[in-house]
Amino acid sequence: MNKSKIPPKSLLTNSKPSKINLNAKVIPVTGQTEKKDFPVTGMTCASCVAHVQSTLSKQPGVVEASVNLANATAYVEYLPSITSPDKMQKAVQDAGYNLIVDAMSKGEIEDLRNKELSKLKWNCILSLVFAVPLIIIAMFFHAMPYANYIMWALSTPIIFVFGRQFFVVAWRQAKHLSTNMDTLVALSTGTAYLFSVFNTLVLSFWEQRGLEPHVYFEVSGVVIAFVLLGRYMEEKAKRSTTTAIKELMGLQPKTALVVKNGVFVDVPIENIQIGDEIVVKPGDKIPVDGIISKGSSFVDESMISGEPIAVEKKEKEKVFAGTINQTGSFHFIANRIGANTLLGQIIRMVQEAQGSQAPIQKTVDKVSSIFIPVIGAIAIITFFAWFFLGGENGFTQGLLSMVTVLVIACPCALGLATPTAIMVGIGKGATNGILIKGAEALEKAQKATAVVLDKTGTITEGKPHVTNMNWVVQPSDVLYDVLYTIEAYSEHPLANAVKQYVKENARLLEGVEVKALTGRGVVGVIDGRQYFIGNLKLLEEQGILLSDEERVWIDKEINNSNSIALFADEQKLLAIIAITDTVKSTSLEAIDKLKSMGLKVYMLTGDSNRSAKLIANQVGIDSERIKAGILPAEKTDFIKELQKQGEVVIMVGDGINDSGALAVADVSVAMGKGSDIAMDVAQITIISSDLNKLSQAVKLSKETVKTIKQNLFWAFIYNIIGVPIAAGILYPINGFLLNPMIAGAAMALSSVSVVTNSLLLKIKKI
Repeated sequence: MNKSKIPPKSLLTNSKPSKINLNAKVIPVTGQTEKKDFPVTGMTCASCVAHVQSTLSKQPGVVEASVNLANATAYVEYLPSITSPDKMQKAVQDAGYNLIVDAMSKGEIEDLRNKELSKLKWNCILSLVFAVPLIIIAMFFHAMPYANYIMWALSTPIIFVFGRQFFVVAWRQAKHLSTNMDTLVALSTGTAYLFSVFNTLVLSFWEQRGLEPHVYFEVSGVVIAFVLLGRYMEEKAKRSTTTAIKELMGLQPKTALVVKNGVFVDVPIENIQIGDEIVVKPGDKIPVDGIISKGSSFVDESMISGEPIAVEKKEKEKVFAGTINQTGSFHFIANRIGANTLLGQIIRMVQEAQGSQAPIQKTVDKVSSIFIPVIGAIAIITFFAWFFLGGENGFTQGLLSMVTVLVIACPCALGLATPTAIMVGIGKGATNGILIKGAEALEKAQKATAVVLDKTGTITEGKPHVTNMNWVVQPSDVLYDVLYTIEAYSEHPLANAVKQYVKENARLLEGVEVKALTGRGVVGVIDGRQYFIGNLKLLEEQGILLSDEERVWIDKEINNSNSIALFADEQKLLAIIAITDTVKSTSLEAIDKLKSMGLKVYMLTGDSNRSAKLIANQVGIDSERIKAGILPAEKTDFIKELQKQGEVVIMVGDGINDSGALAVADVSVAMGKGSDIAMDVAQITIISSDLNKLSQAVKLSKETVKTIKQNLFWAFIYNIIGVPIAAGILYPINGFLLNPMIAGAAMALSSVSVVTNSLLLKIKKI
């Protein structure tokens, strides 16, 4: 891969017309927006995500907001002229959470999160230290003297020190008339604790009524200990979902050897400037992007291309950050640094994609937003049902069952089901050379029924070269100059092949006007005379006819899989040029894989029908699924026609002329060696341009969506089964009542199981 294109910065921003919320009015906006991500603290469940996301979305000037529980980050697109990070932070703080808007490096943010994890770890350990003797006394020694007071002493630090955060956050939420997981934990454990304190201090209240007072200090203490343990395990597991980003970041060295005044100086990578001359020795990682100024080598670019074979690099060729020099030493001039390097843009793209929401997540968020109030209502109904129907123990059993319902229903698993799978899936794609811009593409790809492939640069190498040239007239230096000059100014993919072929016999003329004729070729005006280079349609428009001999020559070249370019002046044909583009060695295998997956494979090309059929025959595409000789607009129409027929279409292309078709496809895929515009429009970029990666992307989509559905199934089924059991539905049947401590442990394990299931994506083969 000698000339891999860098995904443009425009991939990372969104300048399309959007709608924003401004003073409760939705109005269209076409101004320049900014996209930023902010760490969020205080989120613990899907309900928290819904609150933060809703708060941000309602802010004037915010175009779009997406909040991810798995990496505790808010991704916001906003108009700087209307709002600011400080205003958004104030709104989020008012909602009971915090948005970190201070300029912090990734390392500082990581340190902050490590401190939070360490604090959580110690709270977890110390709460368990107090909970173990608490449960032993409650189960085996509850009749010993002062047992209630000892349990009170053991549970108090668990509630007010190690579990303090639950009550603090619950109070903040209550002040804003909202709820989250901490509300459920605080209500359940606080109720059990206060009830136990009352029974310890006022024994006579129950004894006068002929009832034996019970305490449930162990319930409040052990539930908090289990919830803290579950949250710690959950945080540790969630961090494993971001290993793809950490691996990509680890590709960049910390320092670089820079030439300063003729001396080699070790410079921290953040201090490198554009234009610096950098030395790379054998075995070194290349620190930033640049162009070789001295020397040559072989460079391992598998990081960006997925190709294991090292690429030869010579003077004036590009090198990329994170790739590894193998044999020789060389100097290069830095031209992209920091976040603007290829590696930096890949990292940024993956981060944004991991933070995006799949369409299925919107449904989950709606459920989560009403989940906790519904559970609260169920808990209250449970208490009163027991109180009125449970006999002499109705009050205590109702209280315990209410606590159990509140504990078991914490919606952690629900909030983690989708984002953890998306993060792992997109990270796995990135490490396999498949850049996925967002969760929507990852979810949609598995629904595809048809794949539409552009021919040039997708099925073929996209590096055409002239194989034969037939001058119809006696060639002169002037004609060589005219042909060379027009092709030099043309952007047609075949133009460079012609230019390279004739450049030894030609020179560049001045005062030339060149105009592209879409789908037909180009016209150049030199000294008031028009010259045409294009296809047969262009010559027919000019009234230029071909002889039988010329047509025989053209047919022969087309039968040899060559494309034909015709060179003419205003009156007659001057030359016929045969150009070929080699089919990629992997195309046949890649298309076979797509067909074996049940996908209908189509090929689009502006080339002649005969030439297109020859290429299609080589790669196994059915002749009835070829569209040849079509214009860019017709490619778009073809995609729309397939969609009308009910097909879910993946469009794969690499050129500017594919951008329209890419934009209307259900899933758009760009080849990494193609044009920046194609990659800008596309939802997925295959860095190496190996078509085999497309089947991998579809398989990855299927595995990811399968994992999401598994996660959601277990999250929902857990609550559907767990809540009625916690309420005591089995008691009339077999006398079974669920212990609140068991409910707390089950709740914690449900979250961990969902994250663990997502992590299994890492080891699945695509």
